[in-house]
Amino acid sequence: MSVTLVRPTPEEVAERARVIRAAWLADEEMTTVLKGCEKYTSDWDDFYGGPLVSRYSVERDAAPLLQDAVKVMALKAAVYEMTGDELAAELPVPVPVDVTCHALCAQITVLSRVQARTGHLFVHSTVNEHANGTPWRLGDYTHQAYRLAYGPVDERYWIDADEAERRREILDARYASIGITDRGMTSSIAYASA
Repeated sequence: MSVTLVRPTPEEVAERARVIRAAWLADEEMTTVLKGCEKYTSDWDDFYGGPLVSRYSVERDAAPLLQDAVKVMALKAAVYEMTGDELAAELPVPVPVDVTCHALCAQITVLSRVQARTGHLFVHSTVNEHANGTPWRLGDYTHQAYRLAYGPVDERYWIDADEAERRREILDARYASIGITDRGMTSSIAYASA
């Protein structure tokens, strides 16, 4: 099934996203959230997001990924505020940044307070990611709006869909050699009791 999405122009979204991001970052609890997420990286376990980044280190890469996650969330919020359409607001995002959005969204209690104070919702839906079925591509709508709002993307994290798939296939082979298959969803490892 093909989905036709109606979104504002990238220019309109960029302008609104800058306002939203500024409001979020002006909230003192948002600083606490970002510093906490960056500090407690031991909870960032994923096998196909961060590891797509060459020579990935969550300690080194957490801060820039979190900054990109906030920027992307502001773009999504801008589309949602302008359209009221949650499906349209679920923009294609490169996998490492998307996984970081998940880490940020896990801070639901404090983000709820930030939303209430700023009046801007954090919009993210894995269900709609799959409904849209559109991976991030260089030059796409998200890329255009991001560039207009914040400048160039960091190519270390903004990995085009074809390259992300190539890297995932490399990870598939490495993980399969230790019994992890189905993109990390299946394990044939039988743990012996101590």
